[in-house]
Amino acid sequence: MDHGKDDAFQQAASALIAELRHWREVSGVSQKALAKLVGYTPSYVSKVENDSLTPSREFIESADEHLRAGGALLRRWKALRDSGPQSRSDRHQQPAAVGDPQSAPSNALTVAREQAELTFRDGLFKTRIRRHLHNVGSDPVTQYLIRIAVDRFPGDPERSNRLYREFPLTWEEIGLSATCGDEPMSWRIKHDRDAFKEVWLLFENGDGRFPLYPGQSASIEYVYTVSKDKWGAWWTRAIRLPTNLLNMTLDFPSEMHPIVWGIETSMTAEASPVKTPIKRTESGDRTIFAWSADSPPLHARYRIEWKFKNSGASEVAEMKTLTPSAQMQTLGIAQEGEPILSEVARPFDLPTEAEDARRVVSQLVATMERVSQVHTFAKGMGIAAPQIGIGRAVAVVRLPGGEIITLINPRIIDESADHDEQYEGCLSFFDVRGMVPRPTSIEVEHQDISGKTQITAFHQPVARLITHEIDHLFGTLYRVRMKPGVEPIPVSQYTGTGQPWTQHRE
Repeated sequence: MDHGKDDAFQQAASALIAELRHWREVSGVSQKALAKLVGYTPSYVSKVENDSLTPSREFIESADEHLRAGGALLRRWKALRDSGPQSRSDRHQQPAAVGDPQSAPSNALTVAREQAELTFRDGLFKTRIRRHLHNVGSDPVTQYLIRIAVDRFPGDPERSNRLYREFPLTWEEIGLSATCGDEPMSWRIKHDRDAFKEVWLLFENGDGRFPLYPGQSASIEYVYTVSKDKWGAWWTRAIRLPTNLLNMTLDFPSEMHPIVWGIETSMTAEASPVKTPIKRTESGDRTIFAWSADSPPLHARYRIEWKFKNSGASEVAEMKTLTPSAQMQTLGIAQEGEPILSEVARPFDLPTEAEDARRVVSQLVATMERVSQVHTFAKGMGIAAPQIGIGRAVAVVRLPGGEIITLINPRIIDESADHDEQYEGCLSFFDVRGMVPRPTSIEVEHQDISGKTQITAFHQPVARLITHEIDHLFGTLYRVRMKPGVEPIPVSQYTGTGQPWTQHRE
């Protein structure tokens, strides 16, 4: 057998699977839902994504159409077809190539310390990760998985996907390099798609092998670069191994006047600002931001975002000249008239889709942080998933004091007879404010990330914020809640910006 051909087939198969999963996640579609859309069984979809079945062209063409992948899935399928004539069953019967590195057991490694550094200089973002690893397992570790993911326009996945389809992230521009102590590390591609890469760093090089044996420790370091045209204004570290200490450092030009904030998302899918402040220091013409976490919980995610207040005078001036609605659109908020705002959002199947729920919550909170940089929300604010182009049933609300409420699969099951009228704004048509009657108290049934159902009571003014966002999940904008004959007023005529609500009961 031609092992080179078989390796090419395996790489093409892995790329197709990664592409399919990517478009499912972007579209917010589960395996079961995709099966229904394309007319196949859930088992068929599962086998395709588990690499135990080669998908038919008909399946791929239908999936590409329903997931709006723009031909990306079909191109991956053609690459798979052209990479080798052998059947999937034949390929899986072949023994592994001699020297193929084993996967490290998931419980074999701990991280004593991770030092993550991001530097922006001369139009390039350079990431440098140092990890001190300890093998607590019973077998040698011969490889270590790393991920490189970019998203130029978080909160606007279609815009990002268009960018990376036209200008994909390439290995040449990344320039990945890795070392273990003083030894260079070879590496092997696991997944390679336009905006996402996975690589096995190998404990070996041309001079020999240096496995990490049980009880041993070693420091690895890897570095890669991405141009500013492909790197969004965010940086995430995910805790996938037990970790004692995480340090994150960002190094930016002072002339850009950077502003930095951080968001933490845990296993519960609750998102909140990082629990300790990000320290800022000046060093010559550079501004350094540093943040650390002792014993971060497994599966936690820490997302650092920033804004360059001087990231080009033209960009800042352009934002100031935009209407409020155009500003929101620039920040990735879907605007009135987009079909997704009139559709009923699809609930999460929990706990099966817990990871998807956490990802969407993180995107919502990140978008909320960006929006809050350009407008003051003294009354609190909220964002629902359809407003960032994701048709899933989750919303987040931030109260005036900073507390964040996360609502997964919510629905109002009871409301008070008393109603109150207040002006509301909506990020999806932010040029106006409308007088909207709302119940002064509501009871909401919702779920936690494990799927457990909860019932929570909310009262005015929190009830108003919650009701507004739940309406979004059922395809309703506040215009339909206004009294007959009443129309929104231009924001220029609204005098309540920066002030709390005062109640006017009916």
